[in-house]
This record gives sequence, C-alpha cells and structure tokens, in this order.
Amino acid sequence: MPAKTKPQPDVNNPYGYSEMDWAAQLDPAYAAARAEVRRLRVGEEGTLSVKVKELVVIGVLASRGLQYGVAAHMRRAMEYGATKEELFEAIKAAAVPGGGVAYSVGVRALQDLDQDGAFPPPSPPPPTPSRRGKATKR
Repeated sequence: MPAKTKPQPDVNNPYGYSEMDWAAQLDPAYAAARAEVRRLRVGEEGTLSVKVKELVVIGVLASRGLQYGVAAHMRRAMEYGATKEELFEAIKAAAVPGGGVAYSVGVRALQDLDQDGAFPPPSPPPPTPSRRGKATKR
C-alpha cells in the first residue's frame, strides 16, 4: 500500500469559503496576511496535530452556531485522519460548555457529511455459525 501523502490545501482558502475568494480579489495583500495567520494557528507547525487543532475549531464554531464553518472544518479534519466517531466526540465535548446549540449544529453538520457519503459504510458484522441441520438431543 502506498504511503499516505498529506493533502495540499489551497493556502489562501483551505476551507472552500466562496466569500473569501471574493474578498481576496478586493484586497490580495490582506488575504495573503490572513493566510499566514491561518497557517500559524491551524497549520502543521506546533505541538498539536492539524487534526486536533481542527477538532478544537469545530467545537468553538459549533458553540457559536456556525454550521457551515463546522462542516468545512470537519472536512479538513477528515483530510488529516479524523473519523466520524472523533468528530462526534468533539461535538459532544463542545456541548458541555456550548449547550444545545453546539450539539445540534454539530450533529447537523456531521449528519450532512454522512448523508453526502463522506464516510465509508460500516463493515458488516462477521457471519455467525449456523445451527441449521444439526440435531439436538432432548
């Protein structure tokens, strides 16, 4: 199996926000400065992995009720190895300080990704031995 290569995101808009592309046309220098700040806070440098940084961001955005941001950051966390279970755990943790808003926004974003086929289907359970055809003593 070939080694996993790290995703090569768009450094100016790794989350795919169309409004950021539009704003970058208005002020390319400001967009470049924001890209550098983003690289420093959620890039590969530092002690925390990108996946963990994204899980933190997901919790903050969910607590603020920003479903579109939660979904975008979930997709990036998945690019760095996050599973559906890890994303759900991040949402549950965010619901402690963030309440119902964090939980419902996070669950909706996760459900949308699931319904869009973002996660592999669950593995079927292993077959159980059949008892058909065996005589039993009474």
